[in-house]
Amino acid sequence: MTRPRRPRLALTHLPFTHLPFTRPAFSRVALVAALAAVAATAPLNSGAVAATALPAVVPHAETPALHDDDEGGNADADDPAIWRNPADPDRSLVVATAKQGGLRVYDLDAHEVQSVPAPPAPGPDDAPGRFNNVDLVHGLRLPSGRTDLAVTSDRGNDRLRFYRVDGGSDRTGGPLTDVTDPSAPPVFSSSQGEINEQRTAYGLATWTNAANGKSYALVSRRERTRVALLELTPRSDGTVGYRKVRTLDLPSDFRLPNGTSWSPCGEPGERPQVEGMVVDPANGMLYAGQEDVGIWRMRADLTGKPQLIEKVKEYGVPGTYDESTEECVAGDDPGYGGKRLTADVEGLTLLNEDEDKDEDKDEGDGYLLASSQGDNTFAAYDRELSDHNEYEGGFRVTPASPELDGSEECDGAAALNEPLGSRYPHGLLVVQDGYDTPEDAERPSTGFKFVDLGDVLHAVGD
Repeated sequence: MTRPRRPRLALTHLPFTHLPFTRPAFSRVALVAALAAVAATAPLNSGAVAATALPAVVPHAETPALHDDDEGGNADADDPAIWRNPADPDRSLVVATAKQGGLRVYDLDAHEVQSVPAPPAPGPDDAPGRFNNVDLVHGLRLPSGRTDLAVTSDRGNDRLRFYRVDGGSDRTGGPLTDVTDPSAPPVFSSSQGEINEQRTAYGLATWTNAANGKSYALVSRRERTRVALLELTPRSDGTVGYRKVRTLDLPSDFRLPNGTSWSPCGEPGERPQVEGMVVDPANGMLYAGQEDVGIWRMRADLTGKPQLIEKVKEYGVPGTYDESTEECVAGDDPGYGGKRLTADVEGLTLLNEDEDKDEDKDEGDGYLLASSQGDNTFAAYDRELSDHNEYEGGFRVTPASPELDGSEECDGAAALNEPLGSRYPHGLLVVQDGYDTPEDAERPSTGFKFVDLGDVLHAVGD
């Protein structure tokens, strides 16, 4: 039931790093057992033990399992966003991507309230729509008035799509309404043939610039290091499009302290891509997770020089791609990697801790949360630039019961430190679960876990 993924180094932070590791050869149970066995015998300062020693939080609810097969509509959970209903916080929503399965909308009990299909393939030999990441824009001015939008990257069509959020009790058909400009162009591709190669719109973060009041989307390109800044452009007919402002290319190879050059191992032609992204509205800084490299900080307008503020543990480890196993075999670790994140770096989200939690008055207190996908943990970094985004702690999302499992191989995450009615008065963290535990364990299954944000703050504070 292992989902296909890009090749990565084989458990480089554990003692058997020189062995080739082919993911399909391991069952989930066998892999977890192997990791536990190694962790039990690893040195006390190893990354494996550090991960298991982190405090644990448990989910309060989980969404129905999604299945990435024909019967399940090829739905694969990836990235969530939390929309707060200011008039009735108990009726707040979670909007989440399901890749080829489109979008799912959930209430705070994690029950599905709407399923939005991805667009069909434009031709018989073309790629279908595939929604990868989602974020929110608040108060965009449309002809009908200011409105909130859910914005998603359609990897299948290399475009952005926009959905008006209606939290009213009289909504018909569901809270999301498609308001995408039908003439919206591809983000990166110049033709349908290039779109079909699927080096297309991938990661996504939205940003409203307080200086000019304009709203933007920052979009990364699959299997490339490029990030594009797109200005959102409301149309007179009530739809929303975009125009490209500029792009920025992050490095794909790196000079190590020993004078050698290093690039993360991948399939031939792949470059180290970015997916998880978030913009801090307090200072206009974009944080971008280059999956096999680390976390970059840069100006959200893509001017200035990016700074690598955190590295993955595997940074600098050489790897050789094995075509027979479609995996990377790790060489010796030169010791230049970080201590907190195990590749891939995935979901990035901000946690606001300002006393005045009004979104328009966010002064930048709180945390940047990052999903450390390779060891099923989450890391918290100080948002304040004066504190150099220093590491503040971490946690794991573990099972609450045999029926309610934790989060493994987490892709996307979203946090909102706002009262959300009676269910989550201290706020909410939603994390993707890459190995959901459904009744039918033979099917590839993913979903989302809802975690009380008060528990997260307590875990990080400890």
